[in-house]
Amino acid sequence: MIRELTRLLDELSDYSEGTDPGVTRLLYTDAWLDAQRYLAGQMAEAGLETRFDAVGNLYGRLPGTEPGAKVILTGSHIDTVRSGGKYDGAYGVVAGVAALMYLKRMYGAPKRPLEVVSFCEEEGSRFPLAYWGSGNVTGVYDWRHVGDMVDEDGVSLREAMLRSGFGKEELGECRRSDLAAYVELHIEQGMVLEHMQKRIGIVETIVGQRRYAVTLEGTANHAGTTPMTMRQDAAAGAAECIVRLEALASQWGEPLVATVGKIEAQPNTPNVIAGSVDFTLDIRHADEWKLNAFSELALSEIERIALRRRLKHRMTPWLSTKPVPMNQALARGAERICQQLILPYRRMVSGAGHDAQLLAAACPAAMVFVPSRGGISHSPSEYTDPAMLADGVAMLVSMLYELAYEEQLS
Repeated sequence: MIRELTRLLDELSDYSEGTDPGVTRLLYTDAWLDAQRYLAGQMAEAGLETRFDAVGNLYGRLPGTEPGAKVILTGSHIDTVRSGGKYDGAYGVVAGVAALMYLKRMYGAPKRPLEVVSFCEEEGSRFPLAYWGSGNVTGVYDWRHVGDMVDEDGVSLREAMLRSGFGKEELGECRRSDLAAYVELHIEQGMVLEHMQKRIGIVETIVGQRRYAVTLEGTANHAGTTPMTMRQDAAAGAAECIVRLEALASQWGEPLVATVGKIEAQPNTPNVIAGSVDFTLDIRHADEWKLNAFSELALSEIERIALRRRLKHRMTPWLSTKPVPMNQALARGAERICQQLILPYRRMVSGAGHDAQLLAAACPAAMVFVPSRGGISHSPSEYTDPAMLADGVAMLVSMLYELAYEEQLS
């Protein structure tokens, strides 16, 4: 199974745009379309029934023997960030294909239908949206009403979708009401499992997020002739805000994190005091009350610093998601399987967003992590040892067997 898994991952990684290192596979590009077609061929060779829906989500189905039984779904997303790694998303898809191949070969047809999905998009790398694949499955989006959003080249989402052969009624409805459970296998994209020497992470909650665009405005002036006591330095104000936010987040402790990831100063000249600074603030926590409380504290601290420094300030929220708990019955089942397979594990929070957080509103959902070397992800250096990839597939096989063959989920 390890050989088959690594073969699929290696071959899938060849479908990439350009010559930059890593994998770049953006929604509705040629590389993306070729990758989905490749996966469809692999699913068909494995004896699965394949189909695309109207947005390009790809399904491989192993039919069940029980009439009218709801579907057990597994998988992840096929798209990547620019110059990303070959495991993020793709691992969950190829692991699902490998798991269904194994179950079909060893046990034949399940009672409940089993399906593996390659969601068309999750990352938000091309258009100003994310979870386009799972969002259409769960009703968050409707592909018939895409608005006028365009990519950086001015290509509209509708145009790109049609160009790839999707966005057509005859492909069928995207939204699913026939799901009994969803299990997503994923690399951790962090360093917790590696640091704690655990082979499996069982996700209890996917964090909620708050994101803000912050602007501080002072006065641009000569760097040599303006005394320090007479300055309205937006860069110094931003620096103080950033250091203060880091200290506050550290005091609150895990799993809260706060990040200033993007900073732009104007006029951005070596010998001119910055007249304005724009920066982003990303706050995440698994508890909604604490997430809201820290967000309010962070904004009040920015305001306090700005007022003391005589800077105008503007704070604009642009993302707000709630924490999403995973299904506890599925998590307990995963824990029991880890014990049976003698795999060291830990329960944990996911600090990154995943398709499972959308599926959780439609059916019981579970997420299982395997370690990422050095915690590196969204990078050509992304890597997980093949033996650990195989651990994840063994977990997935056992979970899917219980759900689809033994019907353990009520």
